[in-house]
Amino acid sequence: MKIAFVFPGQGAQTVGMLNGWAQVPAVTSLIARADAALSASPGYSGVALSELIAQGPAESLGLTVNTQPAMLLAAVAALQAWKDGGGPGAEMVAGHSLGEYSALVAAGSLSLEQALPLVRLRAQAMQEAVPVGTGGMAAILGLSDEAVLKACQDGAQGQVVEPANFNAPAQVVIAGHSEAVARACEAAKAEGAKRALPLAVSAPFHSSLLKPAGERLKQALESVALSAPAMTLVNNVDVGTPSDPAAIKDALVRQAYSPVRWVEVVQKMKAAGIDTVIEFGPGKVLTGLVSRIEKDIKTWPVFDPASLAAALAAVRG
Repeated sequence: MKIAFVFPGQGAQTVGMLNGWAQVPAVTSLIARADAALSASPGYSGVALSELIAQGPAESLGLTVNTQPAMLLAAVAALQAWKDGGGPGAEMVAGHSLGEYSALVAAGSLSLEQALPLVRLRAQAMQEAVPVGTGGMAAILGLSDEAVLKACQDGAQGQVVEPANFNAPAQVVIAGHSEAVARACEAAKAEGAKRALPLAVSAPFHSSLLKPAGERLKQALESVALSAPAMTLVNNVDVGTPSDPAAIKDALVRQAYSPVRWVEVVQKMKAAGIDTVIEFGPGKVLTGLVSRIEKDIKTWPVFDPASLAAALAAVRG
């Protein structure tokens, strides 16, 4: 058995998503560390992150600046519960968008205390790069990657609209100027897309419009002491496996305004012999995507004690 750990991006957050771990001391200790790290970071104010996750309101938890650190904490908490339960380690790790930061924590490249303020800054930078309402995203279902790219080219008309997430075969998310996204959706339907669904997001994530966010992230990363990963990490932007800290930082900067190549990430894992993938964090989004991309890979989500028990039983045979 060759195991990979994967970590989701934002979107699956829910109020109370950490409640199931309340009886796991290793997780409650980790949550306390997270609160302390964020409260000590420059510019942080308001309720503790754990309180926001536990009590909401959902609207506040859904703000990008809160969602990104909350999802990172939830993912690392599930991983901590796995370790506390005696779960085996991984040979490879990867994360979808924001999840790449959780993967870096899992690989020992970043500490939790380093990662939380960093992803909060990332969220602020991504949100502030494009005025609210200027940009948008949409999911295109039932078209080839090439046909989606053509729809974007047809829809651009002097504005920006680009593939942002290659999530699964015939499932691509596009991002850019709101009007261009709408035109690309119509072009995609004309090309034969089954559906073209606008997404309720606050910014055109992973489009070139977010290059200003990449620059802010680059400045922030200069002061972060990042270590070489203890296991192979497959990144989003190049589907590469750099171990040099400078190369990892460079990939994180470009990731902010470049497509998430998730299909290729999973294919690379399969080619390396990975046969089991464990997803840590709320929801089962990546579990479903991995199964669609490589049907032979066994997948198990870990997001509460019951799912943890099922995953541990599966890997122990």
